[in-house]
Formats: sequence, structure tokens, C-alpha cells
Amino acid sequence: MEKEINIEKEFDNFIKNNGLSIFNTTKTPTKQKNRSIFKTPDARKIHRKVLNIISDYFVFPETSNIFNSLEFTQDPEEIKKRQSFFNKIKNHQAVSNNSFLNELKKPSKTWTPDYDVVVVTEDSETFNKLKEKGCPAQLILSETDLQALEDRDIVQVLDCSEYSMALEQLPQSVFLSSINEAYLERYLEKISAWKENLELLNQQNFAEGKLKKLIDELYPLLSLIDESKQKQGLSYDGVRDKIQEINEKINSRAKDLSVSGESLVEMLNKGQLPKELKDIVYDEIRNSEIPEQVVNIQIPLSIDEEALDQAIRKQESEKNSSMAEKIKSNSETLKDIPGKLAELERLLLIYDFMSGVKQFSQDKNTFPNVSSKETREELIIENSENLFLEKPQPISFHLNENEKASILTGANSGGKTTLMEHIIQIISLKQMGLPVKVEINQENQGQIKLPLFTEIYYFAKNKGDISKGAFENLLDQMSKIKTSSGLDASQEPEGNKGKALILADEIESVTEPGVAGKIISATVEYFIKRNAYLVVATHLGHEVKHFLPEKTRIDGIEARGLNENFELIVNHNPVKGRLANSTPELIVERLANSYDKEYFKHLNEFLKRK
Repeated sequence: MEKEINIEKEFDNFIKNNGLSIFNTTKTPTKQKNRSIFKTPDARKIHRKVLNIISDYFVFPETSNIFNSLEFTQDPEEIKKRQSFFNKIKNHQAVSNNSFLNELKKPSKTWTPDYDVVVVTEDSETFNKLKEKGCPAQLILSETDLQALEDRDIVQVLDCSEYSMALEQLPQSVFLSSINEAYLERYLEKISAWKENLELLNQQNFAEGKLKKLIDELYPLLSLIDESKQKQGLSYDGVRDKIQEINEKINSRAKDLSVSGESLVEMLNKGQLPKELKDIVYDEIRNSEIPEQVVNIQIPLSIDEEALDQAIRKQESEKNSSMAEKIKSNSETLKDIPGKLAELERLLLIYDFMSGVKQFSQDKNTFPNVSSKETREELIIENSENLFLEKPQPISFHLNENEKASILTGANSGGKTTLMEHIIQIISLKQMGLPVKVEINQENQGQIKLPLFTEIYYFAKNKGDISKGAFENLLDQMSKIKTSSGLDASQEPEGNKGKALILADEIESVTEPGVAGKIISATVEYFIKRNAYLVVATHLGHEVKHFLPEKTRIDGIEARGLNENFELIVNHNPVKGRLANSTPELIVERLANSYDKEYFKHLNEFLKRK
């Protein structure tokens, strides 16, 4: 359990240190601390392709940056720790779908206090700090500045010495002891910007954990800004509309009123409303919830402007005092809001990451094992399905200490390039601690086992540049490959330790065919002696087999032939020890079998003999 917590903590620190935000519309440039094990642009391209496929399951652009916190490692225990973490996430009910994250909106302030607040200071440095914190601040430099404060509702005073006595005379002045006490309303403004988001998050059924705990702490604080809006109280326009409505109701009820003679005499003698009519008036005033003292009791009713003005001033004073008191009583909680909102952002990024990885992993059933000298160092891929293909055929491929290199032959589009990219893909997922998909049946349980490669070199198929420059460039790149010489680790030259995997796709395309086969054989021999593993795809299997180095075999991805559209009918699994036919050979064979022509038969027989 501690290991899983540590990984989440690493995510959290990475997000914090790089300033990642769920509201960023583009990715923040970040880098891994240690160097990539993928040493060529072609290898790094495949690694990025793997990351992009997983990133399609994320909501936020920044989420994929979390991959960079999973540094490349040569520690088998670290890989096992990651695998344990992601295996738990894969099966954890606490992490569910992340689609609701699409509804989160960029924070926008929806609340400001109804009363006027200003924080005054004589210190320019304090003034700048107040502005940085979003406080409404004013620098006091003269008597004129003081006079302008008389109309403010609340004046908070900080670091004032020269004008302190004058400020004490203002009844609305409040003296502060530190900048942390200034304009606490800013914290409510900040949480108001998250109001819709917190309401959305509060509706989600999160399992117990940091995320739920944080939402449960923040969501109730919205009541502070909601309470300030619940009771609007008295207003001039509101009372005026109510009085008009009351008069209409009184007129309507008075039509059916029968006034006694006694009441009529009293009204004439004392200038008072009849009791029956007075009862209707007071009944309607009570129903309207308007204070009786702001109404002139007459027909029609009218507003007592002076009384209404006093009532509104008293109401605002009480409301401001009540709000200020609530803010003061919650000051310690409010001060934590910025930190908690920042933490909430980080946890939402982590949630998005784990939810996306869980979705990606649902059909992935096998975690690659790390082979070592202590067990048996080997590369085993059994029934593995390629992540890049829609309907992949399960592929099996093996290398070990006795067979460290494969010369991979076969027709164009047979799957040689796909196999090499498949191997890089599995290494990429293994480094991050993620599972791969293998087909498991009664005959074969399927497994993935890889040495802990420290350097991966992939030289993709050349795009047709057959020149002295291209050839020299390729040889120069290969000369820089770092490999283990096979010596004991204590004897290994510094900076030359580790285990390399070299994948080369049709490197013969940069030089003349006559010598290319010898160069391939010499290259394989050189790197095998330096403890590297190699997979070399080539159409020069016939040439290479005459110079086959020790610990090297020829494998073939065999096509069963061509269909009527000259498309390959192929089993993409390499056949160990088999030299596979090239596409031209298959075309000749198909023509010889399909048409009774001596020329086709002669070509086919000649190619088979040679």
C-alpha cells in the first residue's frame, strides 16, 4: 500500500513542480530528469505513438505530461512497483469513468461582497503585496487620501504609523496585525469562481479518499456566498412595487365591504379608517412582509420615505456586520482555500490519468516480466497483440543468450517492420509499468519477458536515399551505439555499461546490394560480441546466410502466396530458422502456377535453385 501512495505522491509533486493545470488548453513543456532509453529518433517516435494512444483516454491536455514523472529506470523493483500500482488501478472500483471532467469550466468569479472594503497602508512594499494577493488596496500619502475614505463601508488598516490617529477616528476602520488578515473576502471570491465545478464534483459518487475528502471540505463553504444572496431584503423599487400591489388588493376587497354606521361616524370625527377597512389594510401589509413602519396608513397606502431609508441603512449595516462576522469566524478555514483548490486541481489531473489508464488497460491482461542473469536472460513474446493495429494477429518471437540476433526475412508488407515496432511498444509499456494484451488459450497461456535494456536503437526503413552520405551517416550512428562488452560489470569501461537492443529495418537500402549482405553480417557479429540483442529486417537473406555470425539465426515471415489481386496471404508470425521468400519470388511462383507458360516456369525453377 505504501508503494502505491508513493507513486501518487510522485505524481502530485511532479504536477506541482511543473505548474500543470486542468484548465490549460495546451501541454506545458516538461522533461524527464534522466535520459530516454530510446536513443534514435525512430525509436522515440514509436514511444511517443504509444503515449499518444493512451492519451486519447484522457480529458485534460496536461494529463499526458504525468508520463514524464515515470522516469526511465533500470531498477526491476521500480518496474514491479509501477505494475503493482497500475494493476490495482485497473481493478479498483474507486476510479471510474472520467467523462464528467469535460464539464468542468475555467473558474470565473461570481461573488463579490455587497459592502465596500479597502485595505490602506503607508508602506509601498505592503501595498504591492496586497495587490499581488488580489486585495483592494490604497496607498495613503496625504490628508486628501484620508478624506476619500469617509464614504467607504469598511477600512482595513495595515502598516500605518503617521496617519494612525486620524484613521482611528473613522468608525469603519479595522486595524490588522498581518497581511494574512487583509480582505478575507478574496478567499470567498476565489471559491465562488469554482462554484459550478464544486457543484458538479459534489454530484459524483467518489469513493473515500483524498479527492472526496477535499470536495467535502470545500463544498460547504459555498453556503457562505449563497447565504449572502438568499435574503435580498428591502429595496426602494421592491417596496414601491409591493405598495402598488397591496393597494390593488385593498381596492378589490373593499368593494364587498359593508361599513357600519358607527365606523363611518368615527372615520368622519377622527379622520381614521373604518375598522373593517383598517383590518384589510393591516392584513395585506402583513401578507406582503413589508415592515409596517415604512408605510403611511391611508387610502391609498404610500411609502414613508424617511422610515424606509432608515430601515434600508439598518438592514445593510446588519447584513454587512453579519457577513463580516461569518468571514471572521471562518478565517482560518478560508485562508486554506487557495491551497486546497490547487490541491484539488492536482488530484483531478491524477484522477484523469488513472481513469484513462484504467480504460486503456481493460483488455490488457499481462504485465511484462524482467529477465535477468540471475534467472535466464531472454526476450520472449508469446501471443502478443500489437497496440497499433485494429485487428492484430497474436505474434510470438523469442531471443536468448544462445540466439541473440534474428535476421528477419520475408515479403514486403509481411510484418517485419511491424514486429520491430511491436517490440519497442512492449518495452515502452514495460518501462511505465503498464500491461499488454496477449491471447490466452488452452494451448498457450501467453507471456512477455524482456531483458532490462538500457539502450534501444531503431533504424527505420530508409526512404530511398542511396548515397555515400546516407551510408556514412548510418555507419556513424551505429559507431556511437553504447553496449556492454560482455565483461564482468567491475571490468566494464565507465560510460559503456548496460544492455542494448538494436533494431534495423532494411539497412541495405543505403548501399549497393553486393556488399550490403556482408555489412549486415559484420554489423551483427560486432554487436553480438558486445552483448547486444539484434533484430535486422532484410531482403538479403540469401546473401547473409553465407556469412551468418555465431548466435544468429535467420527467421522468416512467410506468405502462403498472393491472391488474385496480388495481395499477400500471410501469417505474420516469424518462423524460426526459415528463410522466407520475397515479394518478387511470390509473384513469379503465382504466375507459374496460374498460367501454363514456359517463361514463368523457368523463372520459378531458377529462383528456387539459386
